[in-house]
Amino acid sequence: MSGRFEDFFSALEARHRESLSFAEIRRALQALSSLYVERREGLAQGKVFDGAGKRAAFALYYGGLHFLLLREIVQALGAVRPAPRQLLDLGCGTLAAGAAWASECGPPPSILGIDQSGWALQEARFTLRALGLSGRLLRADVDTARLPRREGAVLLAFTANELAEDTRERLRGSLLLAAQGGSRILVVEPLSRRVAPWWNGWASEFRAAGGREDEWRFRVALPATLALLDRATGLDHKELTARSLWLPGRTVAGSAL
Repeated sequence: MSGRFEDFFSALEARHRESLSFAEIRRALQALSSLYVERREGLAQGKVFDGAGKRAAFALYYGGLHFLLLREIVQALGAVRPAPRQLLDLGCGTLAAGAAWASECGPPPSILGIDQSGWALQEARFTLRALGLSGRLLRADVDTARLPRREGAVLLAFTANELAEDTRERLRGSLLLAAQGGSRILVVEPLSRRVAPWWNGWASEFRAAGGREDEWRFRVALPATLALLDRATGLDHKELTARSLWLPGRTVAGSAL
């Protein structure tokens, strides 16, 4: 599947380099990186997608890294066989993470991507087309989604930590119920726990429900442009890292769900 990612990333780069130089995207990425690391209040104010440069940097850099990372995680978890019939990507952004999971499945599931950003959903449409995936996109709050059961799967990739506490807690309960009904649940966040005090509570409940908690480190070759952008952030991802919570969706005997 690596060739599929290379083709997708090349198309993504061509899309954003049509109107922006590499230097402009690099400068925008440096500003975007500082929002994530130093000024996180800007995330809630919508500054991530403020301007064409930041949007291009987000799609190319974070989209590229998230695709590569999720591809490795779902393979390591055995989450691609049997393939889910439907994949719900909550807070999908540009759909890079959900598309990575779907692309590893045979046959790929239909994807439903939900996000509040109109620009992100436009970019998600491009992701679907570029990878030849089927699905639909909905502009809505993540906690309004109807979660799939039985042969479905739900993904929260770098989403849960950005939710308000009450929204996140309602969603946690809904995810556990969906897993009891047979849906597979995957939550992915950065390794750092500094900005996610809720994680330990979620991990405890996922383990009690028959799930698992993991920390991941993958050595992955980055495309040339992605590697150059990576160096511009000063991070230099020789390894892609994350932590995850996984519920395989075993149906509880006698459950009415």
